[in-house]
Amino acid sequence: MLNFDYYNPTQIVFGKGSVARLSQLVPADARVLVLYGGGSAERNGTLAEVEEALGERTVQRFGGIEPNPSYETLMEAVALIRREKLDFLLAVGGGSVIDGTKFVAAAVYYPRDPWHILETFGTEIASALPFGAVLTLPATGSEMNNGSVISRKSIQAKLPFSSPHTFPRFSVLDPVKTFTLPPRQIANGVVDAFVHVIEQYLTYPVNAPVQDRYAEGLLQTLIEVGPQALAVPEDYDVRANLMWTATQALNGLIGAGVPQDWATHMIGHEITAMFGLDHAQTLAVVLPAMLDLRREAKRDKLLQYAARVWNIDTGSDDARIDAAIARTRAFFESLGVKTRLSDYGIGTDAPQRLLAQLETHGMTALGERRDMDLALSRRVLEASL
Repeated sequence: MLNFDYYNPTQIVFGKGSVARLSQLVPADARVLVLYGGGSAERNGTLAEVEEALGERTVQRFGGIEPNPSYETLMEAVALIRREKLDFLLAVGGGSVIDGTKFVAAAVYYPRDPWHILETFGTEIASALPFGAVLTLPATGSEMNNGSVISRKSIQAKLPFSSPHTFPRFSVLDPVKTFTLPPRQIANGVVDAFVHVIEQYLTYPVNAPVQDRYAEGLLQTLIEVGPQALAVPEDYDVRANLMWTATQALNGLIGAGVPQDWATHMIGHEITAMFGLDHAQTLAVVLPAMLDLRREAKRDKLLQYAARVWNIDTGSDDARIDAAIARTRAFFESLGVKTRLSDYGIGTDAPQRLLAQLETHGMTALGERRDMDLALSRRVLEASL
């Protein structure tokens, strides 16, 4: 097992009716900005419930944060906070709203142009406004980690950052809030959480059986509850298990002490920035090709994945790996998430255009060993068509 330093200060408040706990979680004298996405939080009553729990506190709203939160929109929130002297942020939504809130929290008093946060991947953040979250979409795990991904439309860039200063103080998780989500968002959430686990698990062995077994349990849970969440939208136990699994997939625990990949995500970010695909759609497209073309570097863990997650334990090594990759692709497809660029109307000119963006953003040595160069990225993209 590798050396690690694990720290996670986020308080999780889980269960039915937990939004009411905001009355104790948010400081009584806070001047609060509630950040959210589209109109669903308003239509389904969640915003009203949040504001009721906040009571007599000064509360303002900022809506319109996109599914891929944009720098341009978020800077409007920064200006509002500075103008109104607000001092506590509350994200109400899914991972995109929480990601955007993390950026806003860091940007308000950042001493340079806030885009510098993304250019330096958050390494120079010295402080951030305190913030919490009310999660309405299980997917990204942003509710219990310090990472974020922000897009800048004007330059077609989508870049990540993280900082010890950008953990939520708390996150409220009420599975009932997911009952009215469209099937596409639930399916995307399952895929997103699944690939989060894969990025931390499917690398190379370092004798970390606790992390491995934990990761395998999360993957098996997603395989079990993902289809159920689509079939029975208002099954509380199913949605509760999906929500908690997605949080556990990226709260740092299964990634402690093990190598991590994230190449699928880095390539996926470029696809979203250029073509507008949902984040999870890009992951479903890239991962099967990635695993196939990097099978030698990942052989030991691929065989472990085949046996422990998919119960594939007969046949040659390559046959078992082939079967595990095929089962992974079929799982994504069974959720209604397509797995080829051509399924989204993206043509054969895409790999070259995407490679140029990868190079521009310094994504030229990806993977757990940092040995995935642009030539290999090209092969992955071409195999994803």
